[in-house]
Amino acid sequence: MDQKIYHGNIHPSDFARILAGAFNRGNLRVQIVGDDNRSIVQIATSSMARSGGQTALSVILQRVEDGVSIQVGRQNWMGVAASLGISALAVIRNPLNLLGRLDDIAQDIEYLQLTEEVWRVIENTAQTMRASTELSERLRRVACSFCNTANPPGESNCLACGAPLGSVQPRTCRRCGFVVLQSERTCPNCKNPV
Repeated sequence: MDQKIYHGNIHPSDFARILAGAFNRGNLRVQIVGDDNRSIVQIATSSMARSGGQTALSVILQRVEDGVSIQVGRQNWMGVAASLGISALAVIRNPLNLLGRLDDIAQDIEYLQLTEEVWRVIENTAQTMRASTELSERLRRVACSFCNTANPPGESNCLACGAPLGSVQPRTCRRCGFVVLQSERTCPNCKNPV
C-alpha cells in the first residue's frame, strides 16, 4: 500500500466525496464506507460493464492530527490481464477480431492506469484545499524538552530557558508527509531517504 499524509484543514470525507465524483462513471462504480474520521472508498468495475476486464481498488482515508492519512491499496488487475489475454488470442486467431475488441482493449488500458489516476485526483484535491505533505503551522511548534515552552520552528534555542532545540525540530518526509525525527535518515513510513 502506498501512503501519504496531507496536513491542513481537511477531512477524510472531503477526499471521499471528490473520489466518488471522479470515478463513479462509465464502467466504474464507487462505494464509500465510514464516517468523517475514517472512510474507505472502494472503486471497482460495475457488474454491468460492457467492455474490459474486472478490477478493484480501495482507498483508506484516516483522520490524523491536523490532516488526513491516505493509503491506496494494490489494484486487483487479474481480470484486466485476463481480458487483455482474450483480446490477444482473438487477434492471433483472426486479425480482424481486433476491430471487435478495441473497446475492451481501450477500457483495459484505462484500468491499468487507475492507481495513478486516483493519486492524481488526491493530489489535485489536496492542492485545491491548501493541504500538503508539509507540517501544518500548529504542528511546527517545538516544545522545549526542559521547560515545555512552545517555540516557533527554526529557533536554535528555547525562547524561555535558552536550552538548545536542534534535536527536537519537526520535519516531514518530502515523499509521503510522514513526521520524522531529526535523527532519522530514512522515513519509517515509505523507507525513502529524508
